[in-house]
Amino acid sequence: MSERRACRVIGCQRMTVRYRSRRPDDARLRDRLVALARERRRFGYRRLLIFLRREGFAVNHKRLFRVYREERLMVRKRGGRKRALGSRTPLPVPARPNELWVLDFVADQLVCGRRFRILAIYDVCIRRCLAAIADFSLSGKRVARELDRLVAVHGKPTAIGSDNGTELTSNAILTWTADSGVDWHYIAPGKPVQNAFIESFNGRLRDEFLNETTFTSLAQARVLLEEWRRDYHGVRPHSGIGWLTPDAYAARFIAQRGQAAALADGSASWPLPTDMTEEFNRQALIRTG
Repeated sequence: MSERRACRVIGCQRMTVRYRSRRPDDARLRDRLVALARERRRFGYRRLLIFLRREGFAVNHKRLFRVYREERLMVRKRGGRKRALGSRTPLPVPARPNELWVLDFVADQLVCGRRFRILAIYDVCIRRCLAAIADFSLSGKRVARELDRLVAVHGKPTAIGSDNGTELTSNAILTWTADSGVDWHYIAPGKPVQNAFIESFNGRLRDEFLNETTFTSLAQARVLLEEWRRDYHGVRPHSGIGWLTPDAYAARFIAQRGQAAALADGSASWPLPTDMTEEFNRQALIRTG
């Protein structure tokens, strides 16, 4: 079929089919614009136009804006508040106790409707809830005091992981981190999966305790919360550690401290836990009934 007949059939002008763009190649301009936008991330296309003209590019704002949009270089609006400066690398995988603590808040309410919060602090390696503090208000200063109390009992952790909550990015926490020398890891905003261990614990806390209990007062909530925490440590089997309880699993590390002390002057690392034995599994099943 000829071009004339094909254009008549589809209702298209022949000059449209034969048109060839005379637009100059934008490859050099495009590459330089992208490089400048990455270097000056908060500059819009008008400021970048000034930089390009200083470098000798003869380009008007309309052409630059077209390339700017094609490369999706638009400046995004910032959030409502500044994020605390801290390490945002992936949380390290702990191989021994006190290598990584994670913490988060859980909310519930009394029968009268007044809400309270629970601060949960969790040792990832041994799956232990080091503290569960319930109160109507938990500020950054209160969190710092509780961390000092735990450090006095369990020793100082190598790192702590948390989300970007206002209490955990406050000046009190930033000061505590600088004074204690502990590495504080903040997860990326809106990515709770990066703090999966504490989110999993919070799910168990809510499903097995908070949703099953009615609280008449804060004092009663604190007593029942401590009872549940002890049950979680000494009775409830944990699938992630071979169905042992956290107390039984932690005992394996305590038994190996003599070996670790003998290796303290050498280059070997802290001994890792061996495979779960039938004896420990049998004891855990007996305790859970």
